[in-house]
Amino acid sequence: MLRDMHEIAAGEIADKVRAEMVARDRASRGLGFQVMDVQPGRATVRVTVRDDMLNAHDVCHGGLIAALADSAFGFACNSYNELAVAMGFEIDIVAPARLGDVLTARCAEVSRTRRTGVYDVDVTNQRGQRIAVFRGRSYTIKGTPSVSD
Repeated sequence: MLRDMHEIAAGEIADKVRAEMVARDRASRGLGFQVMDVQPGRATVRVTVRDDMLNAHDVCHGGLIAALADSAFGFACNSYNELAVAMGFEIDIVAPARLGDVLTARCAEVSRTRRTGVYDVDVTNQRGQRIAVFRGRSYTIKGTPSVSD
């Protein structure tokens, strides 16, 4: 029973973080990213590849794929309402994304300690094909909420 109450509270916190961060995240909004879901240590963000996202080879610019994954990472590591910032990330783009593809970045927490976290993001297209893999490292600033209480 106590565990269920804690999970409910954690889910409510993640919902609050999602709502307030979406309202303030001008970069994700400007890029057309849709935050589909935020749960404790997890987040899903989606975008449809538009013409203005294509590079000279008519594939989605790798920096935009990285931005999508980074956005999911940011929502996931802040989902506990403790301010977490990126210490760094790595990304491998393993397949091209093309005009009209719907890219979904799913982030999952791998490890979280008092101050640091490791998060993995899979970016797939609408056919479930993997486009990129991303690993982000976060640093938590204890005692500072991600959003207002």
